[in-house]
Amino acid sequence: MSQILVFIEHKDCVLNKTSLEAITAAQAIGKDLGLSVSAVLPCDKDCSLAQEIAGYALDKVIVAKNDKLSIYTPDAYADAWEQVIKAINPQYVIMSHTYQVRDFAPKVATRFGREMVGDCIRYVAEGGKLKLTRRIFLGKLDADVTIGGDAPYFVTFQSGSFRGDAAEKGNASVETIEVNVGNVRMTPEAPFQEAKASVDLTKSEVIVAIGRGIKSQENIAVAQQLADVLGADLAASRPICDSEWLPIDRQIGSSGQTVAPKVYIALGISGAIQHIVGMKNSTTIVAVNKDAEAPIFDIADYGIVGDLFEAVPVMVEEIKKAKA
Repeated sequence: MSQILVFIEHKDCVLNKTSLEAITAAQAIGKDLGLSVSAVLPCDKDCSLAQEIAGYALDKVIVAKNDKLSIYTPDAYADAWEQVIKAINPQYVIMSHTYQVRDFAPKVATRFGREMVGDCIRYVAEGGKLKLTRRIFLGKLDADVTIGGDAPYFVTFQSGSFRGDAAEKGNASVETIEVNVGNVRMTPEAPFQEAKASVDLTKSEVIVAIGRGIKSQENIAVAQQLADVLGADLAASRPICDSEWLPIDRQIGSSGQTVAPKVYIALGISGAIQHIVGMKNSTTIVAVNKDAEAPIFDIADYGIVGDLFEAVPVMVEEIKKAKA
C-alpha cells in the first residue's frame, strides 16, 4: 500500500505541537486517497517521543537514528530524510510549515528532483490527486496548485490549517532505521534568546486580541482584565504593534503569528484580510465592534455590535459570576 510520511519535529524529544497538525492533515489525505500514514522522527537515541506519537492512528512510527541527529542541522536532516524516503518510497511527504521545515525540506525535495509546495492552507482530493491551495499577495488571493510528475510529492501546511487536537488516536508500532549521515558543515550555536522571552501565541488556547478600537495604550488594561479572568493571552492587530503599544511578538496576522486557539476574542478589530489570515482557523471567534458592517463579523461565531468599553466590563463580571 502506498504511503504518506509525516515529519515529527522536536527538540530533545519535546514535541513541536504543530506536528500534530501535520498528522491530522496526513490522516485526512490518507483517507481521501486510500494511503496509509507513517510518522518519521529524526533522533540520536531511542526517543521517548516515539511512544507518544505511536498513540495516534498511524501505520508505524519510524525513528531515523544517528548520533549526528542530536541537534538540528539541515545537512544531517536532509541525509536522514533522503534515506528514509528511498527505503519507504512514499507517495507524499507531509510537514507543518515551520522555520525548520523551510530550511531543510526544499533541500530534500531537490535531491529527488522535485519541488516543495509550501504553506498550503487546504486541499481537495480530485481524481486520485490533490489540489492544494496557497495564499498569495499577503493573503489577498488564493492560488490552487496541482503537482505534476512522479512521486514523492512534498507538501507543507500553514500552522492552524488543521487542528492538532483532531488527530485520530490509535496504536502504532515503532521501528528504528539506522541512517547514515555524511559531513555536517556547521556547528549549531545555542538558540538565540531575547532578554525577555517572546510569547508563542500558537500554543494559546484562549486569546484576547485588540485593534484600533482600543483607542489608546492606557485602555489596554480593559482588555487585560478580560484576558486575566479567562486565563487568556493578550494579542493585537498590526496597528497596535506598529504604535509600540504592545511588543511585536503579540501581533497576529500575515506579518505576525498565525494562531488557531479554541477561543479568539477580537476587541475593536475591523477584520482586514491581513489579520484574518492569522486567526481564521480558531475554533470559536467572538467579535466586539461598533461597526455592524465590520468584516470581522463575516467569520465570527458570536458578535457584539457595540462599544467594547461597555461590553467588556459586562463580560468580565458575567465570567466572574459563572466561576463563583
